[in-house]
Amino acid sequence: MIEELPKPDYARNMRLLGYSDQGGRPDGVQIMVAQGHAYIGHMFSKGFSIVDVRDPRHLQPVNYVPAPPGTWNIHLQTHDNLLLVVNAKDMFAAAEFADERAYYRGAIGATVGTAETAPSKRPTRDWTAGLIVYDISQPAMPRQIGFLPVEGGGIHRIWYVGGRWAYVSALLDGFTDYIFLTVDMSDPAHPCEAGRYWLPGMNRAGGESPSWPPSRRYGLHHAIINGDIAYGAWRDAGLVVLDIADRAAPKLITHRNWSPPFGGGTHNCLPLPSRDLLIVLDEAVLDHQEDGLKLIWVFDIRQRDNPVSISTFPTPNETNYVAKGGHFGPHNLHENRPGSFISSNLIFATYQNAGVRIFDIGDSYRPTEVGALVPPRPARLMDTRPNRACVVQSTDVFVDRDGIIYCTDYNAGLYTMQYDS
Repeated sequence: MIEELPKPDYARNMRLLGYSDQGGRPDGVQIMVAQGHAYIGHMFSKGFSIVDVRDPRHLQPVNYVPAPPGTWNIHLQTHDNLLLVVNAKDMFAAAEFADERAYYRGAIGATVGTAETAPSKRPTRDWTAGLIVYDISQPAMPRQIGFLPVEGGGIHRIWYVGGRWAYVSALLDGFTDYIFLTVDMSDPAHPCEAGRYWLPGMNRAGGESPSWPPSRRYGLHHAIINGDIAYGAWRDAGLVVLDIADRAAPKLITHRNWSPPFGGGTHNCLPLPSRDLLIVLDEAVLDHQEDGLKLIWVFDIRQRDNPVSISTFPTPNETNYVAKGGHFGPHNLHENRPGSFISSNLIFATYQNAGVRIFDIGDSYRPTEVGALVPPRPARLMDTRPNRACVVQSTDVFVDRDGIIYCTDYNAGLYTMQYDS
């Protein structure tokens, strides 16, 4: 069914091409586009959906794969004929996270109970934790071929661009929050952990104690890899740069944190190797900027052990987005994956209630916004938590090699867009 194209609330140098409610499950988080199909992890519908996007103007939902009970599949990765999907506790269905502040503040392992040092005190597992590997040689019909189980809350996000190694953030028993794992994918049917790294103080079962305030979330969101360097976005702990030449024994190169005075929530660390730059995004996680103004930063990384912030991106200001409701501020970046649109000058970001933004960093000291599109209010709320605002919350952005922009939303479905440069 071809759905009527909505009218954006605001657009500059961008236009809508297509829209889909993803087969009646319009909530979406991470999106990957491969072989003419979009793979979309759900926040509230559980599982993940597959949409045929070979015609970006006429999007066709073709499949839905449910998650195991009590489990969410919010993040996923594709490369060639493989699809990797996270399995983790469905956090936003849990009573302890009905108020989202509880998810973004403090040690999540302590809140969930997986950080307990005595196994008898840990909660009964009513979820599946690990990493599922699918064969997608038939793009609309994924076939599970492998699974990596983990003991704990599960895996949050993955970086996988083919070859032997995948990299994940994992909430493991005995740890206060998500840590960095390297995963050997040499046999996709039998992925296995190879190495791990955590910030000192996170290993509660190992007798460590945090040196940071209990209100801070010192946990890895995910890392992006360039060669033998991992750039880790460590939420309220900022940027963690690792030497992973030995995948079994990652080593710290440097740790930089600007929170406080800034509000934390570091979410993406995107290296631009040809320019020795690193784009670092701090996620806005609370309504009405309760967690402060969040920014996208440009770092000079010519010297890997001394990254230096040289500029920030401008914040959308054509209307009062703070008063609009919901989250206002950065959420995610297009991450220049192999096979997608790759640029060291154009940066694509979602700004939640301010939609999708495109920035030109040709002058790395003066980033400028060159495109924007704010989708309209969603038709209904998929978010099951109390007191949520019915506003656009643009979540993830993916740009294919032809420059077609794909954007998901917690509530509003999948949009395809075009940048008119």
